[in-house]
Amino acid sequence: MEKIEHTTISTNGINLHVASIGSGPAILFLHGFPDLWYSWRRQLLSLADLGYRAIAPDLRGYGDSDSPPSHESYTVLHVVGDLVGLLDSLGVDRVFLVGHDWGAIVAWWMCMIRPDRVKALVNTSVVFNPRNPSVKPVDAFKALFEIEEDFAQVDTKKLINRFFTSRNPRPPCIPKSLGFRGLPDPPALPAWLTEEDVSFYAEKFSQKGFTGGLNYYRAMNLSWELTAPWAGLQIKVPVKFIVGDLDITYNIPGTKEYIHEGGLKKHVPFLQEVVVMEGVGHFLQQEKPDEVTDHIYSFFSKF
Repeated sequence: MEKIEHTTISTNGINLHVASIGSGPAILFLHGFPDLWYSWRRQLLSLADLGYRAIAPDLRGYGDSDSPPSHESYTVLHVVGDLVGLLDSLGVDRVFLVGHDWGAIVAWWMCMIRPDRVKALVNTSVVFNPRNPSVKPVDAFKALFEIEEDFAQVDTKKLINRFFTSRNPRPPCIPKSLGFRGLPDPPALPAWLTEEDVSFYAEKFSQKGFTGGLNYYRAMNLSWELTAPWAGLQIKVPVKFIVGDLDITYNIPGTKEYIHEGGLKKHVPFLQEVVVMEGVGHFLQQEKPDEVTDHIYSFFSKF
């Protein structure tokens, strides 16, 4: 871990904290919620050893990167703009891209908006869903506007532990009267997650809170409005998609059929591989780091 370099790069009007290591073709890793560059720590080290320049920023609103106060500053256009500026600052023309969770959503849109900057994509957990011109997406997430107060009532380490160790592919059942305080204590840490890891996340989120990450959800309607010019376009870069069979995103009704019966391929015509990892939950890059690294390397080494 001490080999990883940490820098601050100015881009798109903000400062991004960036972790990087290695030299060679560049791979850009995008984390999700509630996460940090740290979720890619093992992939950074392994892929640097395999001859790549591995780059993982804290996205805006997270960790040691700037957090603009307004949720309107968290649209996919803002975040893709951050990444284009980041690549320009690093002198990288085209990049291999890897995304997870919200980072996967951003990765899909980066491939849509700036395919000229992406060689190939390995995306995980969240499939590409085409823009629905008649339905605003945030309506299903109204509860997120009150969830920060709920989070504030729970020990941050306990909350991080709960997020990362969940093995239930169904949506969590949260007692309305108690909120997250009503959840049972999380189980003992699995072998792939240490107390040191949990403490790292807890320290960063205790300093900054969860507002930045939640603002991505709050900006969904604005993103929907601003991305209207790209409605109907396909993702036209080479893609490999990976998901765990215990991931809640994979078990959303209709998602398996969409992935395996041609729906995803229709919108992502250069989809070359789909991998379903057995017995693996949402945070697959941490739970099975070596397998995920192998999947990334085997795909990108073709190009």
